[in-house]
Amino acid sequence: MKKIGCLIALLFCFLAFPSLSNAAAGDTHIFLDGVELQQPEQAKAGVVNGSTVVPLRVIVESLGYEVEWDQHAKTITIVQGANTLNLKVDHSEAIVNGATVKLTAPPIIQNNVTLVPLRFVGEQTGLTVSWDNQTKSAYLTTPSDGSGGVVQPGMGSEAPANNSSGSSEVVPPTAGTDNSSPEHQGKSYIYGISFSDNRLMVSADPGVKPNVFLLSGPERLVVDIPNAAFSDSFASLLPLDVSNNGAFAVADYPDVSQVRYSIFDQATSTIRIVVDLNNRVEYQMKLDGTDLFTVDLTAVSGYPVTGTGRPLVVIDAGHGGIKPGAVSINGKLEKEFALAVALKVEELLKQETEFDFAMTRSTDIHLELNERAEFANNLNATLFVSIHGNSIEGKSSITGSETYYTREDSIPLADVMHKHLVSSTGLADRKVRQKSLHVTRETTMPAVLLEVGYLSNSNDEKLMYTDEFQQRVAEGIVAGIKEYLGL
Repeated sequence: MKKIGCLIALLFCFLAFPSLSNAAAGDTHIFLDGVELQQPEQAKAGVVNGSTVVPLRVIVESLGYEVEWDQHAKTITIVQGANTLNLKVDHSEAIVNGATVKLTAPPIIQNNVTLVPLRFVGEQTGLTVSWDNQTKSAYLTTPSDGSGGVVQPGMGSEAPANNSSGSSEVVPPTAGTDNSSPEHQGKSYIYGISFSDNRLMVSADPGVKPNVFLLSGPERLVVDIPNAAFSDSFASLLPLDVSNNGAFAVADYPDVSQVRYSIFDQATSTIRIVVDLNNRVEYQMKLDGTDLFTVDLTAVSGYPVTGTGRPLVVIDAGHGGIKPGAVSINGKLEKEFALAVALKVEELLKQETEFDFAMTRSTDIHLELNERAEFANNLNATLFVSIHGNSIEGKSSITGSETYYTREDSIPLADVMHKHLVSSTGLADRKVRQKSLHVTRETTMPAVLLEVGYLSNSNDEKLMYTDEFQQRVAEGIVAGIKEYLGL
């Protein structure tokens, strides 16, 4: 993190959480298979420099492993049968059975006690591990088949719970687990959330791509952040249970009752932040590339920009996340095709100055059908275009493009969009069709769903996953939008 980023994050923590001080070990606990282990008084489990650490000797000796300490070399050797693990204080690499394993944080010495990352202990012993920040407790569970042992490099790359056999229970990793564990690599981290001055503030790694929208029944503002994880330090600032759910109440702001947060979609590692509203609000997100982004509820316009007097077009990439849509004849996913075309449409729309646009999704996240419709309705969009690929099982000869609408007020839009769709695909014209589809039925503006081609047809599928074909379709969609708007 750049120096300016560190300063912003530090300032954020002091402003948003003035009552919090540095985390200390205090009265912490370690439980192995439900039995509390006796920790050395001078150095207990806790959060140090953002990582959950535990006293190594207490755990491995309780498992029956041999531990050797070389005072001169500052190395620790752990032996269990034919397996050997070597650690060195203040070094970020370990040697497991002769192979080098990267540590997320180096072992440290605190009052003559060696402390190591909790996650590393789980990965290299086969234990299921979790950290409950509210009770300051580390929970370790041995595999149900009793096969715990030093894990070969690569075998511990999944969540430690997967090393157990014969058990369906998994203790999920929490924000207390280590940031750089394999399941977290490549993700952006959320360091803190606060609400003050009638705005939501989120401290996160630069480069996050939040998706902000309103939902009704009840009223709430939603912020989805794909490919993200809670940092280790998050749980020391805010409540976070073992299932990665938390909330805090908001006082002195009549429109807001509380803020909730959780991992909404495991498949895409999407963190969802929900602001529960007492009244409907307008908002504006500010994302400037630093470690802090805000959603201001006092703004006069929503996000994306509305109230400009220009038409607003919503582009909806079908499916996403845990909902792949149709699977093509060669195993490709509809959600990937829909998103690829939608992103090309987005790039073209960025060049347009006579109307605004919004994307229901621009990454591989899951959205319910009602969320897509409400997203467009809440923006008072002028028109809605949903992008899909079609498929019919057992009928691979069917080919062509179709356009669907539900309400009669969508017929003019459907006719124009279908004309440009067929022209751009060059596939058979399977006509404009009426059907009661959720996104075309529940939206309040003219809305269409485009079935670009048939993933179950080998020729259609071959074309649909080429960049050239997708670009032509995107250009056709934009041309149809402009013709409908009279531009």
